[in-house]
Amino acid sequence: MPAEASTILVVEDDDIVRMLIVDVLEELEYQVLEASDAESALARLKDGSAHIDLLMTDQGLPDMKGTELARQARQLRPEVPVLFASGYSENIEVPDGMHSIGKPFSIDQLRDKVTGILGQA
Repeated sequence: MPAEASTILVVEDDDIVRMLIVDVLEELEYQVLEASDAESALARLKDGSAHIDLLMTDQGLPDMKGTELARQARQLRPEVPVLFASGYSENIEVPDGMHSIGKPFSIDQLRDKVTGILGQA
């Protein structure tokens, strides 16, 4: 599994949910960067020192929608895959080349989704 080289930026405003996602991803041996809002995530994306293999974002962030964050992220890093996590995943328009996972999701569902996306990259 190529997980040891992959870095995932997790953007989630709910501290407990973010902590759980980060714990699962770290257990799967991914490097994880965290942001609690879109502004912090964009600052991480603008910082060229960190390689980011996947942006995983909540759709309902306090400062902007996840889809808008993804659009701005793609302007900064056109190649970065995006995974939306939402309790309303059936209600969001997932742009071409992006992915979604519905909350709540199991550890296995998260692992399979992330592995599938990074395997395509």
